[in-house]
Order: sequence, then structure tokens, then C-alpha cells
Amino acid sequence: MKFSMNLLLWGTQVDESLFPVLDLIQEIGFEGVEVPVFNPDPNAWHGWRKKLDELGLHREADTFCGVDTNLISPDKAVRALALENLKRSVDCAVVLGATQLMGPFNAALGVFTGKAATREEWKWGVDGIYQLAEYAEDQGIGLGLEYLNRFETYLTSCGDDLTQFVDEVNHPACRIMFDTFHANIEEKNTGDCIRNMGDRISFIQLSENDRSTPGKGNVDWPGVFQAINDIKYDGWLSIEAFSPKLPAANIWRQMFDSEEQLMRDGLAFIKQNVHQVVSN
Repeated sequence: MKFSMNLLLWGTQVDESLFPVLDLIQEIGFEGVEVPVFNPDPNAWHGWRKKLDELGLHREADTFCGVDTNLISPDKAVRALALENLKRSVDCAVVLGATQLMGPFNAALGVFTGKAATREEWKWGVDGIYQLAEYAEDQGIGLGLEYLNRFETYLTSCGDDLTQFVDEVNHPACRIMFDTFHANIEEKNTGDCIRNMGDRISFIQLSENDRSTPGKGNVDWPGVFQAINDIKYDGWLSIEAFSPKLPAANIWRQMFDSEEQLMRDGLAFIKQNVHQVVSN
């Protein structure tokens, strides 16, 4: 397995001012980064490609959709705009040199109707992601769909939902990006959720229940690492942690000494657990 760091820890301003952070990430011992793609202009990412290549850091791209780019909007024009915007995000992933575009983009973040998803909304989502997967596959990019908890989305808000959704998309370029934070809220047993998803999982984010340093909260880490071993997953493990720099996540307090401390302690914790499970 290899280890990655999500850049959302430093907020939503994703530009070349973060390049010194990339140096630190590489120095600490991470082998890759997750790059949030909020600017869907491919020309904005050439400098990132060069910097990441210089550091030898693997990279994956993350994105999400909002109310104006919602794949399950009742407005056909909004759905069309959402698909085009996501295709441009795929183009950005290509420029970055990523292999995946990941995130909860089968529906808009933070948009609710006050009801459960309808059959029509489900179909719009499945159809839109299938079309995106077709485009992404042609560009050499895979999709890693993520489910969020019930407070952030309503189309797919647990492992069973997303597993069914991906199975209905039924496209080789569409898989699952799994996040322990949301599973800690929504699942009866996080390990069982991972085992049920099995080889559909293409990427794993390790996030504490309070989005702070992995290992400092109440996530069932022994169960998580055992399940990862059980499904013989040997892909990327990425730390996703937030701070007051990401106000959209409603994190208003500082839960760690520094970003460097979080990364060093989190990476050490993950490596120790991976080694322990494999040794047993």
C-alpha cells in the first residue's frame, strides 16, 4: 500500500501558494496527494503537473457538484451543465497526470428536497455517471464515487446505497472511493461495509470521526484495517482531515497542533496499523 494526503486540510484556495506544502508532504514520507479540482479550466493545472512530477508525488483529483451543477436536478439544463462541468474536471485530472476523479459528484453537496431520492432522481444520477464514465474511460481516467452522510447528501448516504448505485451504473471506469468519516456516522459496522464493497473500492480515505488526526478519535480503526486486509486491498490510503480553513465543512475549532504534526502523527499511526494487521 501507498500513502497519500488530501490538500483540503489547507482549505479551498487551491493554487500555487500550496507548493511549499507539497514539499513538506513529500519530505514527511507521503507518496501521493489528493488535489481538489474546484477550477475546471485544464490550463490552470499545468504548473501543478510540473511541480508534482518534480517531487515524484502521485496525484488523484477530487471534485464535487453544487446546486447549479447537480446531476439529479429536475431541470434538464442543470443536469446537462453538471455533466459538462464534470467532463472538464476529467480534463483537469488528465492535465494533472491523475488516474482518478473522485468525490460525491453523483448529486449536489448540501442540496436537499426534504424527501428521499425518487426513482427519477436515481435514474438521472445513474445515467449521468454512466455518460461521465464513458468519457473518463476514453481519457484514461477512472471515477471513484463517494457517499456522504445524511447531513450532506441524500441520493447515496450509506455503503449499501452507493454499492447499488455503482452496480447499476455497471461501467468498468466507475468504482468507489471509501471514506471512514461518513461510514463512522452511517454504518452499523464499518468493517462489514468495506467487506461488502470489496473490489469495487479503488481508493480509501482514512478520516477520524472529528476530522482531526487519525488515531485520536473514536473510529473503529482495528476493524477498518482488518477489513482492508480481508479484501486484499493494496491501493492508496489517504489522510483526509479538515480545519477552520475549510469553513464549508463547519469545522470551527482547531483540533491539532499544526498541519505538520497531524501529518506526521497520522502517517505513523496508519503505517503501524497496516504493519500490525499484515504481520498477524
